[in-house]
Amino acid sequence: MTGPGDRIVALAENWIGTPYRHQGAVKGVGCDCIGLIRGVWRELYGQEPEVVQPYAPDWAERSGEDRLMQAGRRLFGPALPLAEARPGDLLLFRWRQDCAAKHAGILAGSTHFIHAYEQAAVIRSALVASWRRRIAAVHRFPETRID
Repeated sequence: MTGPGDRIVALAENWIGTPYRHQGAVKGVGCDCIGLIRGVWRELYGQEPEVVQPYAPDWAERSGEDRLMQAGRRLFGPALPLAEARPGDLLLFRWRQDCAAKHAGILAGSTHFIHAYEQAAVIRSALVASWRRRIAAVHRFPETRID
């Protein structure tokens, strides 16, 4: 029997190979890390929960706000402890502790995650120590669509 996390991982795996495109969110055409999450959300719930405004590549540095963390809480609910993470969960990353979160992926098992990586594509990466220590939040996709 498969659960919602397995379905989310399967949906994300279908995006593997999609070229990296800043602000993109179209499977097979192009997406960034946020676009991957948006696309999986659309496949799960039929539409996106809110309109995503255009953003520059340096949006996290320029805004002075931790907008990705705020969106995670608003759309997915409270963050979970890393120890409770399971396949299909949203992972948010920050490059340094004093910086806003700026990257997202989907946990694909205890040792891998799927994400859109700049200058590459949507890929499955090992969740090695250098990635693991940058995890800023873990969120679970809602069981029902958020209105």
